[in-house]
Amino acid sequence: MRKIVLNLAVSLDGFIAGENGEYDWCFIDLDYGMTEFLQQIDAILLGRKSYEVFLAAEADPYPGTTKYVVSNTLKTESEGVVILNGNLEAQIKEIKQLEGKDIYLFGGADLTNSLLEIGLVDELQLSVHPLLLGKGKPLFQSFDERRKLSLLEVKEYPTGLVQLFYQVESRR
Repeated sequence: MRKIVLNLAVSLDGFIAGENGEYDWCFIDLDYGMTEFLQQIDAILLGRKSYEVFLAAEADPYPGTTKYVVSNTLKTESEGVVILNGNLEAQIKEIKQLEGKDIYLFGGADLTNSLLEIGLVDELQLSVHPLLLGKGKPLFQSFDERRKLSLLEVKEYPTGLVQLFYQVESRR
């Protein structure tokens, strides 16, 4: 079965974007394992706002991947784009059963929290940047119950960035 893997940048104080949605604070001076990660995925799961960021780009940042966009307002699909709405849990479980590589949970925070709440995220790969934003969009919101994580790996970089790899324990 395919895994859903959240891979994103987070500030040390837990924000994934500044208070105006900016992400100019993210380190881009090194690859930080993204080339290897992208070889392990063939689909991207994202919310409408994140998808609109993709649309604003001059070129597809992840060519050759299927984009699954969660939205109650978007209706038109294009080549390589599938709109998900309605019973999200059932649709994503079905996608996880399809043949293919892992699925990159690109964002945003609301979608991530919803999928964590219903137990559909398999791994977290967090690139913790050594800075404090003070304000912004937090990665995690409140949950109905605790979720146990198992540490898989830690990678350190000379810039002070630390990557944390966790497996999300299944709910019992």
